[in-house]
Amino acid sequence: MRNFRELKVWEKSHSLCLSIYKLTKNFPIEEKYGLTSQIRRASSSVPTNIAEGCGHDSDKNFIRFLRIGSGSISEVEYLLFLSKDLEYITKDSYKELLEEVVSIKKMIYSLIKSVDKQFLTDTQYLIAIKNEIL
Repeated sequence: MRNFRELKVWEKSHSLCLSIYKLTKNFPIEEKYGLTSQIRRASSSVPTNIAEGCGHDSDKNFIRFLRIGSGSISEVEYLLFLSKDLEYITKDSYKELLEEVVSIKKMIYSLIKSVDKQFLTDTQYLIAIKNEIL
C-alpha cells in the first residue's frame, strides 16, 4: 500500500479542490445544486480516487483509480471552461486554474505509465519464471 499524502499529484489535486471550493462560494445561488455541486464533486473526486487507489494492494487497482481520477480532472477542465463562459469566474482565474489542471493531468498520466511499466515488467518476469519451471 502507498501513502497518498506522499504523492505530489495528490497534494496538487487537493490544493486545486480547495481552490475550487473557495471560488464556487461566489457562484450564483441558483447554481447551488447545478454547476457548483458538479464542479465541487468532480474536483474532490481527483484526490479521493488517488487516495483510494493507494489503499489497494495491487498496481492494477491503483492504476484503475488513477484513471478514474484522470477522467474527473478532465471533467473539472470542462466545468471551469463553462464557468468562464458563463462569466462566473474571470479569465485570469480560469487561466490560473487551467494551468493547475493541465499539470495534474500530466502528473496522473506519468504516474500511470510509471506504475504500469513496473507492473508489466513484473508480469513478464513471472511469465518467464513460469516458462522455465514448465
